[in-house]
Amino acid sequence: MHNPGTATPERFPAQDRFAAGAQFIAGRPAQGTSGRTHAVVDPATGAEVYTYELAGTDDVDAAVAAARAAFPGWAAATPGERSDALHRFAAVLADRAEDLARAESLQCGKPLKLTREFDVPGTVDNTAFFAGAARHLQGQSAGEYSGDHTSYVRREPIGVVGSIAPWNYPLQMAAWKILPAIAAGNTIVLKPAELTPLTSLLFAQAATDAGIPDGVINIVTGTGKEAGEHLVGHPDVAMTSFTGSTAVGKRVAEIATATVKRLHLELGGKAPFVVFDDADLEAAVHGAVAGSLINTGQDCTAATRAYVQRPLYEAFVERTAALMETVRLGDPFAPGTDLGPLISHAQRDRVAAFVDRARAYARVVTGGEAPRGELKDGAYYRPTLIAGAAQDSEIVQSEIFGPVLVVLPFDSDDEGIRLANDTPYGLAASAWSSNVYRAHRATREIKAGCVWVNDHIPIISEMPHGGYKASGFGKDMSAYSFEEYTQVKHVMFDNTAVARKDWHRTVFGDR
Repeated sequence: MHNPGTATPERFPAQDRFAAGAQFIAGRPAQGTSGRTHAVVDPATGAEVYTYELAGTDDVDAAVAAARAAFPGWAAATPGERSDALHRFAAVLADRAEDLARAESLQCGKPLKLTREFDVPGTVDNTAFFAGAARHLQGQSAGEYSGDHTSYVRREPIGVVGSIAPWNYPLQMAAWKILPAIAAGNTIVLKPAELTPLTSLLFAQAATDAGIPDGVINIVTGTGKEAGEHLVGHPDVAMTSFTGSTAVGKRVAEIATATVKRLHLELGGKAPFVVFDDADLEAAVHGAVAGSLINTGQDCTAATRAYVQRPLYEAFVERTAALMETVRLGDPFAPGTDLGPLISHAQRDRVAAFVDRARAYARVVTGGEAPRGELKDGAYYRPTLIAGAAQDSEIVQSEIFGPVLVVLPFDSDDEGIRLANDTPYGLAASAWSSNVYRAHRATREIKAGCVWVNDHIPIISEMPHGGYKASGFGKDMSAYSFEEYTQVKHVMFDNTAVARKDWHRTVFGDR
């Protein structure tokens, strides 16, 4: 469907708001110094909405130096002091929610109802969560494990973190990178995608306005090849966290390994959506449409492969296609829009090419084209359902990152779980069944970092997010993320006050 309503002209005024530049270093905005410019493009219209100077290696060096200078003071702050600062930060973000939502919709093409009801509230909640979690950086309780010594475990911040965030959820990914790092006492330099820097800049400014010290959070907006690789390889960066494609993640790992950095990778996904024959069919259909089209399918946890047990297969295909056809494409700022454009025309064309190649071996049930008419200038693509593809085909095995769902049948439970695990990825999955034993088996045997039962997509700040296999390693969100952003130190005290220890005889003398 098209044209759900009249668009509002109240787009976010990016060029005015970020006139000082797309870098944020030592508590203030700055221009990049690479000598090259880049344009943020509204993917709904193709119009350039903000042009800025890209960061070069000198800007990365300045940001790392600012983070390094801020580290001793921030690391020495008490957990309570860091917690208080993060609580203030959450309050400032909540006050600026509408600005954040509009900026995110402008640069990404997300419908306002998604940014207002998902991206921004989730980020505010995540900030509030880490405000509390900052007080609970606990090690193991003290104990006399050797008999003659008391041992305990300290958690200490690592130092300067250099993180790279993707373009699909710029605000949330900035928060996922920044919040656990600074809650644990680290400082950070974040490189957002050059397509979508606006909300990362707003996020950093809000932190400064909340009283978080200058240099604790820094933003450098440049290309991956120049700014990103320089940040990852910087000798003063102690840890790298990257979210993005598996191919780029491998390159990040190569650079980080050369300087023996702590590394956290959240990479691609190809989430299976397994529907057993006792599932609530209507619930599964609605879950498949929502789970595959969230953020126009540009979500590494989006439902991309629906495996439906044979008795429900034909009905699932028919009803899912019918429901997809009711989804309203339109201007992200129009009140009735369900689905916005993809991030760029290049991404739209990439998705279309996957679907066009699949026509040679599968059936496009609905969608499979870009809309015309009023939306022709935007990077839109219709919700697409594909059936009849083989398990080893490109459309089933490769990450498409668009509004495309592939449906395949299966017969036995063994086959369904085997097919679900039959890709290189393991980020997320879901199982649909009314049988608790079937559902528990699926959660045990599907190899993914998150397995939902009778739902797909919801995330919460208290629970970890991260993958298996080619989807990377390490966790975002939750207290588990502190495993990434802290050093664990064993401290051991002698309790005997004896100069000559019994074990010394293994080196010199006799008992």
